[in-house]
Amino acid sequence: MIGHALVAAGLAISPAVALRPEISVMTWNVCAGTNASCSLYRRTAPEIARAVGTQAGRGTDVLFLQEFCTGADAALEGWLENATGRAWTVRSWGLLSRHGTPYACHPDLLGRPRGTQSVTVAVAGPATFQTHALSSPPWSVRRAALCADLPRQRVRACTGHLSVGLPYDDRGPGAPYRTKQVRELFALTTPGRTPVFGGDLNLRPDSRALAPVYARYRECDPRRRPTMRAKKLDYLFTTRVLGCRVDTRTTVSDHQPLHLRAAL
Repeated sequence: MIGHALVAAGLAISPAVALRPEISVMTWNVCAGTNASCSLYRRTAPEIARAVGTQAGRGTDVLFLQEFCTGADAALEGWLENATGRAWTVRSWGLLSRHGTPYACHPDLLGRPRGTQSVTVAVAGPATFQTHALSSPPWSVRRAALCADLPRQRVRACTGHLSVGLPYDDRGPGAPYRTKQVRELFALTTPGRTPVFGGDLNLRPDSRALAPVYARYRECDPRRRPTMRAKKLDYLFTTRVLGCRVDTRTTVSDHQPLHLRAAL
């Protein structure tokens, strides 16, 4: 009905633009779990949901979130549905400690639990989800990739929050675990589906681990602008990029959201 109304009103719409299939994806490390220097630390589920939903806007189809809290899943789903008028599904995978126990988000300011620090995917419309373990240092946090298959758009969207290059995590020279994790993450592509992969990869663009990915895919931001203070650590890779935006105005996290428009 919307299309017919526009034609009836005499508005000129290019058929190529009107019919061009595309998808909009945002990745953001929201820094809500355990980092006391971030504004969403110890915030309630509705507050976290509002921050993420406001950042996503009405036109985003898929959200990749890192350092989210599983206790905010339902609040985010409800916020997105109310704000956009579309049906959403939110799925999270909670990080595990080296002992296999949940890596909990710190409680809110009233002492109430907020769930586990997570990698999260939110999708507008039908989707199925899968979790895939990533090679992780046995002395540190266990990592995984979370994927969503979107049957209508024939898209496979996968995200992860890779190990950190600090002494307590991926501390070896040459980023051995992150190199494995990148390889494992991008091996999850599915024939016949447009890949959209990314997240907080904790690697610089010129790292050897990312060289094969840059050789095969297009990254959202060819200018390689910083997404975490003066560093670019957050990425969105696909086959055809239509547009990219880094929201440098965001101050509630130590990371900036990265927005991608990809052709299907």
